[in-house]
Amino acid sequence: MRITELLKKESIELGVALDSKDAAIDRLTGLMEAGGRLHDRGGYKEGILARESQGSTAIGDGIAIPHAKVEAVKEAGLAAVTVPAGVDYEAFDGSLANLIFMIAAPAGGADVHLEALARLSTLLMTPNFKDNLIQASSKEEFLKIIDQAENDKYGEKEGRSQGDSQDLKDHEATQDVSGGGKEGYRLLAVTACPTGIAHTYMAAENLESTAKKMGISLKAETDGSGGAQNVLTREEIAAAEAIIVAADREIEMARFDGKPVLQVPVADGIHKAKELIEKAASGQAPVYRHAGGGDGGASSAGAGDSAGRKVYKHLMNGVSHMLPFVIGGGVLIALAFLFDDYSVNPANFGKNTPLAAYLKTIGEQAFGMMLPVLSGYIAMSIADRPGLAVGFVSGIAAKAGMTFSNPDGGAVNAGFLGALFAGFAAGYLVLGLKKLFSKLPKSLEGIKPVLLYPVLGIFLGAVATTFINPYMGMINDGLTGFLNGMGGASRIVLGMIVGGMMSIDMGGPFNKAAYVFGTAQLAEGNFEVMAAVMAGGMVPPIAIALCTMLFKKKFTKKECQSGIVNIIMGLSFITEGAIPFAASDPVRIIPSCAAGAAVAGGLSMFFGCTIRAPHGGIFVLPTVGNPFGYLGAVIIGSAVGCVILGLLKKELGEDER
Repeated sequence: MRITELLKKESIELGVALDSKDAAIDRLTGLMEAGGRLHDRGGYKEGILARESQGSTAIGDGIAIPHAKVEAVKEAGLAAVTVPAGVDYEAFDGSLANLIFMIAAPAGGADVHLEALARLSTLLMTPNFKDNLIQASSKEEFLKIIDQAENDKYGEKEGRSQGDSQDLKDHEATQDVSGGGKEGYRLLAVTACPTGIAHTYMAAENLESTAKKMGISLKAETDGSGGAQNVLTREEIAAAEAIIVAADREIEMARFDGKPVLQVPVADGIHKAKELIEKAASGQAPVYRHAGGGDGGASSAGAGDSAGRKVYKHLMNGVSHMLPFVIGGGVLIALAFLFDDYSVNPANFGKNTPLAAYLKTIGEQAFGMMLPVLSGYIAMSIADRPGLAVGFVSGIAAKAGMTFSNPDGGAVNAGFLGALFAGFAAGYLVLGLKKLFSKLPKSLEGIKPVLLYPVLGIFLGAVATTFINPYMGMINDGLTGFLNGMGGASRIVLGMIVGGMMSIDMGGPFNKAAYVFGTAQLAEGNFEVMAAVMAGGMVPPIAIALCTMLFKKKFTKKECQSGIVNIIMGLSFITEGAIPFAASDPVRIIPSCAAGAAVAGGLSMFFGCTIRAPHGGIFVLPTVGNPFGYLGAVIIGSAVGCVILGLLKKELGEDER
């Protein structure tokens, strides 16, 4: 499909004057509606804003390409405006956007918006193409310039259908986009974080934008919560000089065997993009050798990782797959208790409110799967797909509390710690079996994944878990008893610690450690810790947003505009909204936010707040125990962080703002 087929005259406006990014989005969504592409303009705009919240779609050099794939779109289309005076679209290079294309794609269709985005990006690299479009005196001339550029770049293939998308991708992959005469992209990247919400997309956006500034072609695959997007092809991997893997959980690595690969935390993709690209492009990346043995699609941790880093990545792979079960189940259970009072008489719960009983049953089933899922995906991270079934069954054995004296379970409470051990034990047992079975004749290769690994692996994994369950139960019971026995002052200190940890690295290891601890305590029936964790995680974005409003002269205009969005992110318990600010001024931002988060966590404990839903922020407030105390803790903590930051920040000059 050609760009000119997606762009109607009714959706083009030239020589527009816009004073803000919001005004640009309003104008373009109106043009998209005028072209008859939308069912619902408001719903489409929500999709555009949701994409912008992940990172600006300005690609630098005066160009922005906002896009959305939502139900509100009737058919795929484009809208375009030229802004001779420019408008601040929050580009990474600070440039004002003079040319903006907006892409719409229906939710149920093919990835037309991604194909159009790739083609537009390629055309916009053509010398004088952007300037010619900005200087176009009529809509007809605007379309003619695009049509001629497509003809020059791709040939005169009219009426390309969506079914030809692979032909389009193959053609574009062989273009000399780096200027160095090589096929495909010079560098490739994959980004992934445990939750797949913020870090994944921010790292990809920053790597691609930084590479463009440096004149290096780079394509980034995002392994986010909705699945892998912009997936790297075999041809692209074969042609690339090196690959950057910025990930805090396991991704498919077997495809990179024999290629130079840099493996770093996802935060490095956000904060150290230029350094990573220079290192990868200069040939300093070590050659990656996959240790999976061809039995699965996931990978073992990178050979260059330290032992601690490998353990962290395996754990985060389990946690990232566990979270949907914990969140979904926890919220449903919390809603059940909102509709009926469990504390009055547990035996009568739901008898007068069948919906509450139903929600509680479904929620408990989902929540109950957290431990097997955690174990299963830890094992899969270590040993690829053969480890998955072994890890699942080992996790079930841990959840049941099986012992040799009581194989039916229930004798001990191995809990979260038992499932954690079960996952690692299962993974490394399967690795041992792989090494052992590697000596078998080639003719038996086919029975290993379907017979040998499942039978021996499940048996040995269950035996190992059953053996360790009593010891894990002792540790778990001791920890639970210690927490339950803590006095008021001690509990407040604990709340301050976990709350502050949520703000130290805002999505990094400290943040995830506190969150995992809170989640583990949910499984043990201690709901106060999770409340303190969530309160602490909500504070940093809100504190920064308040500071940008009250101390405007201490922030740039762009930071003040971004600060408003941070209120929504903070209320939604997305701590990562504070990262751009922390990256630009960590010495002042991090201590201020950590102090406010610690205050919020401590106050949450002081007020005796509880929460069964491990995500959702302000949107699950009705399910919180002592909601007014909890809201007060978040407000006070945010105010403390705001005031401290306002005192530490220096006022900027007029030219700096």
